[in-house]
Amino acid sequence: MSSDQLGSRPVRIANCSGFYGDRLSAMTEMLHGGPVDVVTGDYLAELTMLILARQRSKDPAKGYAATFLAQLRENLDVIVRKDVKVVVNAGGMNPQGLAEAVDGLAKQAGLDVSVATVCGDDLTERAPELGLGEPIAANAYLGAHGIVHALNSGAQIVVTGRVTDASVIVGAAAWWHGWERENYDAIAGAMAAGHVIECGAQATGGNFSFFHEIPHMTRPGFPIAEVAADGSSVITKHPDTDGAVTEETVLSQLLYEIQGARYAGPDAVLRLDSITLEQLGNDRVGITGAVGEAPPPDLKVSVTELGGYLNEMVWMITGLNAREKADLVKHQFEAALTEKPAEVEWSFAHSQPGSATTQEEATSVLRVLARDPDPAKVGRAFSNVGVELALASYPGAFMQRPPEAGKVYGRYRAAYVPQDTPNHTVILADGTHTTITPPHSTQKLEPTSADSHHPPVPDQSPEQGGTQGSQVHLGDVFGARSGDKGGDANIGIWARNEAGYAWLKRNMTVELLRTLLPEARELEVERTELDNLGAINFVVHGILGEGVASQARFDPQAKGLGEYVRSRTVRLPEDVLNAPVTRGRNTNSQTA
Repeated sequence: MSSDQLGSRPVRIANCSGFYGDRLSAMTEMLHGGPVDVVTGDYLAELTMLILARQRSKDPAKGYAATFLAQLRENLDVIVRKDVKVVVNAGGMNPQGLAEAVDGLAKQAGLDVSVATVCGDDLTERAPELGLGEPIAANAYLGAHGIVHALNSGAQIVVTGRVTDASVIVGAAAWWHGWERENYDAIAGAMAAGHVIECGAQATGGNFSFFHEIPHMTRPGFPIAEVAADGSSVITKHPDTDGAVTEETVLSQLLYEIQGARYAGPDAVLRLDSITLEQLGNDRVGITGAVGEAPPPDLKVSVTELGGYLNEMVWMITGLNAREKADLVKHQFEAALTEKPAEVEWSFAHSQPGSATTQEEATSVLRVLARDPDPAKVGRAFSNVGVELALASYPGAFMQRPPEAGKVYGRYRAAYVPQDTPNHTVILADGTHTTITPPHSTQKLEPTSADSHHPPVPDQSPEQGGTQGSQVHLGDVFGARSGDKGGDANIGIWARNEAGYAWLKRNMTVELLRTLLPEARELEVERTELDNLGAINFVVHGILGEGVASQARFDPQAKGLGEYVRSRTVRLPEDVLNAPVTRGRNTNSQTA
């Protein structure tokens, strides 16, 4: 691209990865599907940092997302020819190692590519002095201004360590438009766009409650954010790709993994209660009105520790008397254990054999999960107890998979350090090192009037959400999106019209949520009303234990938690049941 294009129009930022393991062909699709200025990718999650940290501990040359190299190998010549910038956080625990690998790939292809590294997030060696313990990895979530400096210095590919998921998008937009560091509204607008597209196809119909309304879902296209100079954006995708970009697909992604009305980042705080969504045409949704505030004084740190060892066994229980059969297994198993692990958790999912039409439908599931610092206590001896019951327990006994030896599991926790703690550094292709200064102005993060805190109330009476109308599934009328934040899970529930939101705001209380989700009764819950989005967000603290790697739930990242809540029944009045959908939708995305 020519330098006179910078800032003269919205920048087209295309996402090519939502996680480590996402569709390898996405980068090729984005580069060949239409014009783009910047390709970004998010490869990091809490579990990914554990995986990459363990890789680096075994081999100092590793610790980055190797799939990015595979993507790049197929597309480097196109990137150079079209002068497309690439910004990714695939560096993980070893961004400099990935940058060197990218440079080697370019030289091997005979291409002249300027590669810059953004690092300084890794606080692992300093963890004890910072009061973070002795984790396997401790990474601060850096912001976008190192990326901006790298792009301003001529880098074509920018490889980062742990920056926030949205920062790769914010950095590209801030570079293109030349934003000042205190242009909080524009930065907040780019944060909203970044939050929408950083999870890839989740913005184009993936993981979407009303997926049946999108006619072509074979291979949803990846999203693009067209970010304007004021931070407003249009979310879209390349033409002739599957999936859809609608007001609701964008909204559902906005609700993913959020907490309160203030969405904090290292460079600004986005007020989620300020933005407006508008369907502008087929596969084009505008995000406007973002209000930004100064960032908080502290940076979040992802602290990953080795929690110990775990083992899991799953019994399949077919037909009648399933609960009694499960009780028998539990009794026999625990009686045979010679050394009990530190933690043993049982869970039982009961089928309805009377209405089943196949054996699979009539099969219940019993699961035992054990954890211990000593691998021997959850190793083969533990598994063998289950094996020995094969012919000595309930009728029809069989297991979901063969017993295994114990394996290492990680434990995640969030910590915070002052903004000036990390040495936020940019390393350019010529070896020049530049330190990025922390923000000059910060503001303490406080709840808004839309946020409310609710302590545990285990003895509460069930609430049904109203006494008038018909008993229906919540999901017949409302959408939901859920996700994980360490040991916490969020559930965002949205309405499809004004009548639905009026009911949600009045009736979708924490008390009703605890009725629909009984596991939340003894947990702290935060509730946020987002009137501008017609949505209510809940954060359920501690429902995921010590994070995804600890496998506290069979759905350890709470991906299906929102859909479970949608499957529960409530009583809805006729005016809500019969209200038409007024959310913007593609004309070609509606079912007949």
